[in-house]
Amino acid sequence: MALERTLSIIKPDATKRNLTGKINAVFEDAGLRIVAQKRIQLSEKQAGAFYAVHKERPFYGSLVASMIAEPVVVQVLQAENAVAKHREVMGATNPSDAAEGTVRKLFAESIEANSVHGSDSLENAKNEIAFFFAETEILP
Repeated sequence: MALERTLSIIKPDATKRNLTGKINAVFEDAGLRIVAQKRIQLSEKQAGAFYAVHKERPFYGSLVASMIAEPVVVQVLQAENAVAKHREVMGATNPSDAAEGTVRKLFAESIEANSVHGSDSLENAKNEIAFFFAETEILP
């Protein structure tokens, strides 16, 4: 099986609570390698563009607002089957439905403040990674 890359975002609700290291420890313990990382403050324009796929959904405005409230940590994770592995380690979107030991079960405050974002397919991972990183910023 070939190595894959996926985008991971540690969201404002988690960065505000200083959970970056604890969340990354869960990812790394699961075999996901961090190959690029930066802490940034998203603008409303950037957050809106990143989540444009949800523009017609009723939660779009609050999603954008929550993503610009505090800094985020954007990162590229690499592993065999990285997209599926990352989604498994993140846990269900609703933390009350998330499995024990997953990031969202451990750290999420609510379905809205669920601490992390992850790409949902290999194609979206490639697009999402390119949104935040130049290829030269990703180091194996």
